[in-house]
Amino acid sequence: MSQDRGCFITFEGGEGAGKSTQIDRLASVLRRRGHDVLVTREPGGSPGAEAVRHVLLSSQAEEFGVRMEAMLFAAARSDHVEEVIRPALEEGTVVLCDRFLDSTRVYQGVASNLEPQFLANLERIAVNGVTPDLTLILDVPTEIGLARARKRGGAAHPDRFEKEEASMHQKRREAFRELAQKEPQRCKLIDGTLGEDAVALAILEEVDRVLQTGDDGSRSARSH
Repeated sequence: MSQDRGCFITFEGGEGAGKSTQIDRLASVLRRRGHDVLVTREPGGSPGAEAVRHVLLSSQAEEFGVRMEAMLFAAARSDHVEEVIRPALEEGTVVLCDRFLDSTRVYQGVASNLEPQFLANLERIAVNGVTPDLTLILDVPTEIGLARARKRGGAAHPDRFEKEEASMHQKRREAFRELAQKEPQRCKLIDGTLGEDAVALAILEEVDRVLQTGDDGSRSARSH
């Protein structure tokens, strides 16, 4: 059933792609235009999910294998969706999320060789019908992204994913690019090597296509 609702926009990409910077810039622009905007992230975004985030990124779950990690991500996502994202969308808010289901598809799926049906079942339960209206994939060469990540977080304290080999990061970059090709209506590939202003403009052009507003300022969203 179609109804007036908010807009769900997710940002994806490898380490150091510039997602956080561009989310903050987009949020500022949309707020100046009068939109209610919620910025959130995964793993995390709700109290329960933030607790799981610490376990995942601190490598405490690594010894239990990728299947357990995928289940923890799904549990965190379910809490995030039901406690934060769905209520915000129902109130007409534009939700900007740093990572969502596509990160699981890439990080635990393509790059870790988990069974597609296993991941599909986890995803179906976790999102419970809440899927992005638009996914922006920021794409940068692996070496650039890793250099940015090291500069941002400090080489002495890499998280669970930043510390992995460059070959794995390259595999994930290729997987994100394949997603953009497979789902071109939802996923838009953004060249993250452009200057920060140029990247922000490219993102805003894609967002404006989704935020189709009428004379009354409302947006008729897709049914999910």
